[in-house]
Amino acid sequence: MQSKSRLILHVLAIAALLALAGPPARGAEPHHAININSASADELASLPGIGESKAKAIIEYRAAEPFKTVDDLKKVKGIGDKTLESLRPDITVGTEAAAK
Repeated sequence: MQSKSRLILHVLAIAALLALAGPPARGAEPHHAININSASADELASLPGIGESKAKAIIEYRAAEPFKTVDDLKKVKGIGDKTLESLRPDITVGTEAAAK
């Protein structure tokens, strides 16, 4: 009987803590990666390590040759391994490009 009471108290304590925690953090929202084959210059410039000039270079590169993989982004002048790795969680080439 005592173990049931403890279990109920633990469950109530956890429920109270969750209620006090409030809504989920902003990072808990679904993640939407930016498609580097279709993103606007402003969307690209919002990525970490990508400013206006690199965003323009990405758009110029993809106009000549769409990105087939995220790794192709390293072909753009000024984007190296470190930048790519920091961008990787935030970018995609889209399903249509990946299928080609």
